[in-house]
Amino acid sequence: MNDKITLIATGVFTLFFFISGMLDILDYFVVKIILLVIFLGIVVNIILVKTKGKNKKNLL
Repeated sequence: MNDKITLIATGVFTLFFFISGMLDILDYFVVKIILLVIFLGIVVNIILVKTKGKNKKNLL
């Protein structure tokens, strides 16, 4: 995974959040779980990308 995937996932998260708000479905439990999973996936991806970058920097 790289920064490009993080940007795409962030765009999907933002778009889904916006559309859910417009359709007034943010109160549903399933929608909240989907948003939480996408958000946690983005956070984990950012952590993995940053630690991977530090490991490469230490090897050089």
